[in-house]
Amino acid sequence: MKLFLGIDVGSVSTNIALMEEAGRVLEFVYLRTRGQPIRTLQEGLQEIGHALPSQSRIAGVATTGSGRQLAGAMVGADIIKNEITSHAAAALRFLPAVQTIVEIGGQDSKVIIVRAGAAVDFAMNTICAAGTGSFLDQQAARLGIPIEEFGSYALRAQSAAHIAGRCTVFAESDMIHKQQMGYSLPDIIAGLCDALVRNYLSNVAKGKEILPPVVFQGGVAANQGIRNALKKSLSLDVIVPPHYHVMGAIGAALLAKDRPCPNGHTRFRGFEISRKESWTSSFECPDCPNACEIVEVLIEGEIIARWGDRCGKRQLEEAHQYQ
Repeated sequence: MKLFLGIDVGSVSTNIALMEEAGRVLEFVYLRTRGQPIRTLQEGLQEIGHALPSQSRIAGVATTGSGRQLAGAMVGADIIKNEITSHAAAALRFLPAVQTIVEIGGQDSKVIIVRAGAAVDFAMNTICAAGTGSFLDQQAARLGIPIEEFGSYALRAQSAAHIAGRCTVFAESDMIHKQQMGYSLPDIIAGLCDALVRNYLSNVAKGKEILPPVVFQGGVAANQGIRNALKKSLSLDVIVPPHYHVMGAIGAALLAKDRPCPNGHTRFRGFEISRKESWTSSFECPDCPNACEIVEVLIEGEIIARWGDRCGKRQLEEAHQYQ
């Protein structure tokens, strides 16, 4: 049985999806990256490896996310794709008629405009963390509430407080001010959800034609308060897929499945890579005034990939193949 791996390495989470040839997701892993992408990736591969059905083989691997190049070099990816392509592929598989994809993850948020089954436009917010999962995690910790219960608090609000959501600093200071004024915790949290959605629509989605069906994916889609605020602001139904938090990995697996490997052979290094000592190092190239910072990926002391130079002369041949 041919199986396909999709790997999405982000700043907050590392997700891996195992897919069969028919497109069904057999297994998935969602792990916190914790600032250690290599170790977390190895942990995820161990989990997936243990769940691998007998008489099966990996026929293709694709990586995506902010750490896609590092992950691709480590595991031996056949395809390395950006998050826009991967999330669009997964959403279209879930709902072929989708026209707008709202994706809010741990580090950034994005909107993808789809028409006639193809992504035609997108926008990303990579400068400010307001409205992303990491900011919600911070506020939940500050308020002493498990992040899993954040959305349920918002649903208990009587009257949502007005919170400034233009940036994380303003939002946090405004929340503190509202607490000091005596607003209830549910009203403050509901106000924060409304503010974050306003920020998303006025910045990330500004100027975009948002048409239904709207699919909401990414880790923040678990937050019922954000889901309700988005639905209210758009005056549209918002659809959340079953695997909303690992859609990037699912999209990557679909891309690996739909693009056969040359000669039928995958580059995948095998699940034993999860047990090998792996690390990265960097150095500044002294050969010219550009002073490029070169990143190396090493497994068991052997350099398997290198990138970062403008001229390309220090890149390894294998690293070139991943571009």
